[in-house]
Amino acid sequence: MPKPGMDTMLVSEPGMIPVIDAAQFRSLMSSFPTGVAVVTTTEPGGRPWGMTCSTVCSVAIDPPTLLVCLRENSPTLQAMLTVSMFAVNLLHEEGRDTAQLFASGAPDRFDQVRWRNEPSYGGPHLTDVAHAVVDCRIVRTVRVGDHVVVFGEVLDLVQEAAANPLLYGFRRYSSWSTVSSSAA
Repeated sequence: MPKPGMDTMLVSEPGMIPVIDAAQFRSLMSSFPTGVAVVTTTEPGGRPWGMTCSTVCSVAIDPPTLLVCLRENSPTLQAMLTVSMFAVNLLHEEGRDTAQLFASGAPDRFDQVRWRNEPSYGGPHLTDVAHAVVDCRIVRTVRVGDHVVVFGEVLDLVQEAAANPLLYGFRRYSSWSTVSSSAA
């Protein structure tokens, strides 16, 4: 019997039925505010892909690794898996319209925003609305339900001037001031 820990995956026993439905779970998670990012990549022919993603999490510092979760049938995910690279654009408070655009699935979304892509990038950088962009190489994927968890080793990081990050929770966008008040 393997020891719990590294490379051990817990699996539900056959026949176990979830005790809550999808609507209840979605409602629960909407009450947990999180930052907003747009995950981008470019397919081999050069076409850019991207989608809004609020599931971004640091995993390790050595090597620097993060994870993103995308729908299993997402064209952005398929392009990412083809090139094994992606970028995570962390949006600032002026990025609400971009977050909504990239959540909409509009086929012309890259025509409506300023972006830059270089050969060393993991995917397009959204230059006007990202306070930071992380370029990653895919090192592992795990399918969980209708999503795929993508682990990315951070290859490069660009941080712009300090900005208030865009947040999403309770089914609305907000921001969190980065300015702290000093105690008297």
